[in-house]
Amino acid sequence: MDTDKLQTIVSWLGTGSINLFGPPFSGKDTQAKQLAELFGGVVVSGGDILRHAKDNTELQRIMAAGDIIPPELFLRIIPPFFAHNDIAHKPLLLSSVGRLIEELPVVVDAAKNSGHPIKAVILLDLPESGVWQHFEISQNLHDRGTRADDTRESLMKRLDEYAKTKPVLDYYAAEDLLIHIDDTKTPDVVSAEIIDALYERATAMV
Repeated sequence: MDTDKLQTIVSWLGTGSINLFGPPFSGKDTQAKQLAELFGGVVVSGGDILRHAKDNTELQRIMAAGDIIPPELFLRIIPPFFAHNDIAHKPLLLSSVGRLIEELPVVVDAAKNSGHPIKAVILLDLPESGVWQHFEISQNLHDRGTRADDTRESLMKRLDEYAKTKPVLDYYAAEDLLIHIDDTKTPDVVSAEIIDALYERATAMV
């Protein structure tokens, strides 16, 4: 890893956020964790946000019952999370936080107002054929443990849900924040291309 290149990105990013999107099995969490380690940042997912809302009795009741979190409740929880003390002075690697257009303005404002403005959005471009290929490889390797949503039926539903993120991605593209990364390559090559793209953005902003 080029340390000068990495330092340039870290200086540009500051305590800002990078949001990562991609279809199921595109490796979002893997890439987010690697970037967090390189940047001294924190990985944040929707699940992290919900887990931090321990004092919200309505949320805890819904989660205990195994029900879906209503969008209006999720949106009320987002702003307080971004202002949480344990992430206050660190960059954030968001794992598809704000996937629906209804959530988008709240996520963008909460990130900005808490000192974590979204500075780039990484889209891991993987065609549906690639998703299924990654799924089959994972099934053979058993590398994700036992997950209830790792079935063919669930994956089809998750692909349908992912399609709903298009308006959000269109917004980020219009704001010149969206960076497309070819996710058909090996994870190491994908990581390197993400770093190159972020470096290019960081130096363009100087």
